[in-house]
Amino acid sequence: LDATEEEAFLDDKPKKKKVRKLKLDATEDFNEKLSKRGIVYLSRVPPRMTPSKVKTLLSDWGEITRIYLVEEDKTHRKKRRKAGGSSGKRYTEGWIEFASKKIAKLVGSSLNMTPISHQKGNMHHDDVWSVKYLKGFKWSHLTEKVAYERRVREQKLRVEMMEVKRENAAFVSQLEQGKKMDYIEERLRRKGNSGGASEKKSRKIRQKKPFQGSGGSTKSVILGSLVS
Repeated sequence: LDATEEEAFLDDKPKKKKVRKLKLDATEDFNEKLSKRGIVYLSRVPPRMTPSKVKTLLSDWGEITRIYLVEEDKTHRKKRRKAGGSSGKRYTEGWIEFASKKIAKLVGSSLNMTPISHQKGNMHHDDVWSVKYLKGFKWSHLTEKVAYERRVREQKLRVEMMEVKRENAAFVSQLEQGKKMDYIEERLRRKGNSGGASEKKSRKIRQKKPFQGSGGSTKSVILGSLVS
């Protein structure tokens, strides 16, 4: 190979990706930041309250690092829509992580059972905050809880699908047995009809007429033979 061809061949080789290794100091700093964070539990989420809206309202107290709101069940949403209610997405509960435990404690003690908005024209004027500071609770606990609930939900769905398949198979087998019984009964009915017709034909026997002699001489001959 020429020098230019060799260089082109070397350029075509796949380049190895560089793996960045985290330094010990960086991991220690990150773990220290995690230990300083605090989590507030939101037991009730008012209608038309979204994660971005919750973050906007609570960011006035301090830095929010993470937020998670649980969506309502889809069946409840369908029932509300059928009843003529709002079809928008709603949430049932949530967790808000602050960068400082002190801020999280302050939010939990100060905002609980207070109006969300003091403006009369605001849609959340009649709603109140229902928050509580969770002592010793970590975000990893929440992720484990969510993962466990997802596994339970998937397992429940799998069991329901197996039950539906089993019921469907039993119904199909019963249907096939019913069809077989109907076919057998139809065959017996046809066979019975054909057998009855043959019996009627075989019973049509021609009988000979009895011998009739002249007057009473015939009777006297027969009686005489029987007595002698």
